[in-house]
Amino acid sequence: MKIIYDIEVDVLRILFNDSLIEESDEEKEGVIFDYDKQGRLVGLEILDASQQMSEPHAMEVKYAITPFSLSGKQPTLASVAG
Repeated sequence: MKIIYDIEVDVLRILFNDSLIEESDEEKEGVIFDYDKQGRLVGLEILDASQQMSEPHAMEVKYAITPFSLSGKQPTLASVAG
């Protein structure tokens, strides 16, 4: 996953993988979802990010290190501040 904030154009982009983008839809004004050829979500863009969130250049990202399980146990989390 890549998270990129372009301060010059005020766009926050989140890419979930390196798949080619086949289609993009503006689901909500200023929020664009990107899909691959199979229709899977591969990324999103937030236009005018500084107006939509308080600090697009400084965020905390949490992700699961271990896969989620149906057993009800919580995954281990890691935190990255950017």
